[in-house]
Parts: sequence; C-alpha cells; structure tokens
Amino acid sequence: MDDAKITAAFYRGNKSFTVEPATAVPPGAGEVAVRVAYCGICGTDMHVYHGNMDSRIGFERVIGHEMSGVIDAVGEGVDGLAIGQKVVVRPLDHCGDCPACKAGHQHVCHNLKFLGLDTDGAFQEVWTVPAHTIHKLPGDMALDHAALIEPTAVACHDVRMSGLAAGEDAVVIGGGPIGILVAMVARDTGASVVISEVNPNRLKIAQAMGFETINPLETDLVAEVNRRTGDKGADVVFEVSGSQPGVDAMTDVAATRGRIVMVAIHAQKPQVDMFRFFWRELQLVGVRVYEPEDYEKAIAIIASGGVDADTFITDVSPLSDIQAAFESLDASPTAMKSLIKVGDV
Repeated sequence: MDDAKITAAFYRGNKSFTVEPATAVPPGAGEVAVRVAYCGICGTDMHVYHGNMDSRIGFERVIGHEMSGVIDAVGEGVDGLAIGQKVVVRPLDHCGDCPACKAGHQHVCHNLKFLGLDTDGAFQEVWTVPAHTIHKLPGDMALDHAALIEPTAVACHDVRMSGLAAGEDAVVIGGGPIGILVAMVARDTGASVVISEVNPNRLKIAQAMGFETINPLETDLVAEVNRRTGDKGADVVFEVSGSQPGVDAMTDVAATRGRIVMVAIHAQKPQVDMFRFFWRELQLVGVRVYEPEDYEKAIAIIASGGVDADTFITDVSPLSDIQAAFESLDASPTAMKSLIKVGDV
C-alpha cells in the first residue's frame, strides 16, 4: 500500500474541515492499517470543532476515534490478525515506563497519547495504528453498530468501576450519548435505572429505549428517587451532565454508603457538598476512558443487542459532508449519535 491515495478530513481551525486527498501511512513493525467504515462524532470532537483544543492538536490534524473497519494491511511482527477481518481500535497508546503503567494502569498512563487527538485519527479511509490497540469483532456484526463500541466501552468502564450489582438502584444524571450508554450498560447489569435529563428531545429518546426518566425542572428529583426507593436513595449515581446542578443532585439522591461516579469532564471546578459525604458515608469514584476488558464487554453487549444501536444512531453522513455533519450536530437539539461513513468496506 506504499503511496496509496486515500481521502481524509483535516481540521483547519475556526470550525472548519477540509476533505482532501492524502497518502495512506503503511504499517511499520508492530502496526496495523485499518480501512475505516464508520466513525462517530463525540463530545471531544465537538470540543475540537469549537477550537477548545487548538493548542493541543493544531490545524493539520485528522481527528476521530469512535470507529469500525477491517484490517487492510499488517506490519512486521504482527500475528493473529488477517486482512479483511472486522475490527475496532482502542485509541490509547501508553508509554510503558511511568508509575501508572508499571502498576498495570496503562489507560491512565502519565504520558498517554490519545489516538485521533495526539495523532491522526479515523476520519480518513485508512488509519494506521499500533497493533495492541486492535480488538476483533464477530464476523456478523454490522459495522455501523460497531462504531458504538468505543463510547460503549466508556460506559462499561464506568459501570464496572461503580461496582453496580443486579437489583440495585441507579440514577444517571445527564441523558446525552454517554449518559444513555451508561444507562443501557447499567440496565444490562440488572439494575433499576432512572435517567435525569432536562432536554425534552433526549428524554424522548431515553423513553423510546424503555427508560424511566425524570425532568428535574418539572419534578423534584430527590423526592421522586426517594419515592421509588422507599426513601433509601440511589445505590449508585452517575454524574454525566457536567453541570453544577448535576453535582448538587448527585449527593442529594445518593443512598447511605452510595457510590457516586464522576463521568463528566467539567469545564470549571464544581462545588461539591462534602458534608453529605460525611453524613451518609458516600464514596466518590473517578473514571477515565477504558481498559481492554471494557472493550471486550462493549463488543459482547452490542453483539447481544444490549445497546439499542438503531435508535441510538440518529444520522449518518458521508465523509465528503463532514463539515455539514458537524454544523448540524452543533445546532441540532435532536441528534444522539451522528456517524460519518468514511469508506466503503
């Protein structure tokens, strides 16, 4: 595939992408080239679009990481992967030498590179990545559904770190894409799940997926959670809203010795009711990205239908229309997950 010509979308700053010819990068030793089928637009990509990460990525970057595709070529020393095999990429490259890596926590490596931000990503027809980032897919898995594996792995990590068990009560604060996926994984675990969300369009999507929902602007969230749980509160609370009202609610709805999982990345340091932590012996759990086992769990959940992929995917655009797709997602109050069809696979 030396000098093979492909099409790629480059972020150029000022809320703009250009779709241009590029040259595929042949895989070196320990690397794999993946022909990309689909790539989702995530919240981090929207931060890039708004210029919030310009100092990190510059104006020559191909972004994108929520992807699916097939093996196109393998480099020297790569075993167990065959051309044409359906795969996804776990877009983390660790250093192997820092204290976190040495402790076995490579996903929070002190020198972590996030592929698609710190390197070029999947909004290009062929993406070359380290072989250790590859996860194989079942042969019958639809590749548009497979593009949901990366964000579903985030949710799998969040739920696993919470220790949520079947029969427990969970409240998800924030019904955006990650919040809905957290709710689906929590439901798959056997928990009773309620989603708190203020956006009426997101509430409708959550309800269409069979979730109990509360709009805290219309209903007293704490009173309703207490009513549903016999005044106990939620055993696990996932804060996915990234808002101060969400942080206020997370401590108010938690049961005694409840676990609060901080999923959202807050733009500013929120104010947290530490007295409530003392009074109810609460636990606060930080979560970041995922580990290999979370990817495997996400693959299994999507393969089993535990994620309602068809409802979750609200629109698909070709790579040539990536600019319009970002503009539409930025303006749309109705979209849940927008996919880019990068290439014909």
